[in-house]
Amino acid sequence: MHTNEQYVVGIDLGGTKIAAALFDSKGEILGRERMETANARTAQEVVQRMIDMIRSVSEGYPLSGVGLASPGAVNSKEGIVLHGTNLPEWENVPLKKWMGEALGVDVQVVNDANAAAWGEYVRGAGKQSENMVYVTFSTGIGAGIVLDGKLLLGTTSFAGELGHNIIEPHGPECICGNKGCWEMYASGTAIRDSAVELMRGRTSAIAELAAARGEAVSAKHVFEASRQGDPVAAEVVERAVSYMAIGLANAVHTFNPDRIVIGGGVSKAGDMLFPVLRAQTEKHIMKPYLGTYDIVPADLRDDVGLIGAAALFHRA
Repeated sequence: MHTNEQYVVGIDLGGTKIAAALFDSKGEILGRERMETANARTAQEVVQRMIDMIRSVSEGYPLSGVGLASPGAVNSKEGIVLHGTNLPEWENVPLKKWMGEALGVDVQVVNDANAAAWGEYVRGAGKQSENMVYVTFSTGIGAGIVLDGKLLLGTTSFAGELGHNIIEPHGPECICGNKGCWEMYASGTAIRDSAVELMRGRTSAIAELAAARGEAVSAKHVFEASRQGDPVAAEVVERAVSYMAIGLANAVHTFNPDRIVIGGGVSKAGDMLFPVLRAQTEKHIMKPYLGTYDIVPADLRDDVGLIGAAALFHRA
């Protein structure tokens, strides 16, 4: 019935939920499941849930592989999640070994930013590019790099940690221990913090928009207020975009991509962001690189981790 067709399960492991989906070789989703991780007490319990979900979602199909996107630091060569999530006992978890033995198929594990990058490259806004830099501006800054059609992992699978490039050595301290990391200036969190700082003693539509919806101030409200011509928001956006552009220019000079794909909550700002981000980035670019790349919003939205994890088996 399913001759020559390759069926793969993609898993997106979050701090509070697990999403799993069965894909055919065209990247179409044939079935999906979600599960909370709330009452799991051990790493084994979380892994057992994933194994049960995979069996359930792939029932009746010959499974050829499982791709898994995990937050935190991942050794992709060995398929081990080292640390970096708020799941119980989630240190040095040998996912490839445990899950591969239980399911009898190859299990590939990458960190969530790399999964998203690969998903956008194979199925999304990176299609037809050869060298792609993917950057997600959200709570922090995540990134993944595809060079010459291959996901760049590096010696210990930590390549592409662009959010921790230092752009201001005397800047504020980052959670990583260094000062002035890119994500301290250009992430969604940085945009929010900068807005909160500037609103001290000044009125702004940012606070009104957030209050009207009963939400805490976030980057979303900043871009919305900027669209309405709010001066505080305009100042915050201008500052954030100038720092985003510095980081992207560094990426252009380092990787010489033909495409930069921007994901994360901030990318939803659309034309409030992209024209000015392109122009600002260009100001920092050396002449030979001008016109060699484009900067585009991500395509795949919330399923990007699932799609990228499954696409590890579809090197289209």
